Amino acid sequence: MSSKDWIEKDYYAALGVDKSASSDDIKKSYRKLARESHPDHNPGDTGAEERFKTVSEAYAVLGDEKKRREYDEMRSLFGSGAFRRGARGAGQPGGTPFDVSDLFGGGGGGGDARFGGGGFTDLFSTIFSGGGAGGAARARGPARGRDVEAEVALDFSDAVRGVTLPLTLRAPGVCDTCHGNGAKPGTQPVACPVCHGAGVTTRNQGSFSFSEPCRNCQGVGTIVEEKCPECHGTGGVTKTRTLNVRFPAGVADGQRIRLAGRGEPGERGGPAGDLFVHVKVRPDELFGRTGDDLTLNVPITYAEAVLGTDLRVPTLDGTVTLRVPPGTPAGRVLRARGKGVVRKDGRAGDLLVTLDVVVPATVSDEARAALETFAAQTPPAAREHLEARVRRFS
Repeated sequence: MSSKDWIEKDYYAALGVDKSASSDDIKKSYRKLARESHPDHNPGDTGAEERFKTVSEAYAVLGDEKKRREYDEMRSLFGSGAFRRGARGAGQPGGTPFDVSDLFGGGGGGGDARFGGGGFTDLFSTIFSGGGAGGAARARGPARGRDVEAEVALDFSDAVRGVTLPLTLRAPGVCDTCHGNGAKPGTQPVACPVCHGAGVTTRNQGSFSFSEPCRNCQGVGTIVEEKCPECHGTGGVTKTRTLNVRFPAGVADGQRIRLAGRGEPGERGGPAGDLFVHVKVRPDELFGRTGDDLTLNVPITYAEAVLGTDLRVPTLDGTVTLRVPPGTPAGRVLRARGKGVVRKDGRAGDLLVTLDVVVPATVSDEARAALETFAAQTPPAAREHLEARVRRFS
């Protein structure tokens, strides 16, 4: 992108965020807009493709803290009128000659250190090339590939125990026909006739000199005269690849796993980006989870709660017997130690069993008679404090 793009384009508006938006808000908005306008989801829709390019260009700047800071600084300088000429130029009443070097360190000085010490002439080469001498060479250097995000749904038991699953991705990759240079087999890219292989061009506008990536070759320094029939000169194609991803034991719902170097390949020999896998865990029909502990609700009868019982309950790898003591109230939690999620250090959480006393909706005549006998022989519930309050309203 050129210096003109940075000055004229409002990347915050493109992503629908305020200038004060946090990095997380910017990323969240980009992911939403990119998903909605991705060409794979809108086949044949050129408008969606342009929107996808726009939000991608905006995120390439605002998603990088250094570039975002430089972008904000440039737009602030230009927006304040610091470089507008003619308002109080030389030869006008009350005006003084405008010398750009005064703005960045004074006449003949070394210039503002923020811009590589070279003054305004080097401003744009600093921003777009990394600053100072050798900027043109860096404009053609290796570029890191983009990060890739994917989402995987795991069964509850697989998330607890850990599992290795194949993950199929469709993402840009290096063209196997031209090996990434975009040229037809048997030919090679040639030096750009506009920048003569430098990758950048310099143009004068009044008193100012602007350096920017060459628009003819997009800053690469070379052009393809005979394009590869497979990738049509782009050097990349959409590929389907399958990776075996290891999900560690105890991975939680919403967790993100990073696989370094498994994202999109870099440009011109640059390193690949990373792959971030977002984990969604399907709920289990029996078990729940709280941290490293598993949870389970078990119904018991009134008689079992009163008299006590030995209760066999399932775990993820078998069964365990728990003792229900006599007089157990509803809602009591029993603990089976070590039957939960295995931690990284080898220790495991517990299985927490919540007892639910089930009251039957109907009973037989014999059962009713037995309950009436039982009620007559047991002390009443301690409700004196409640009855005292009821009597106050009687």
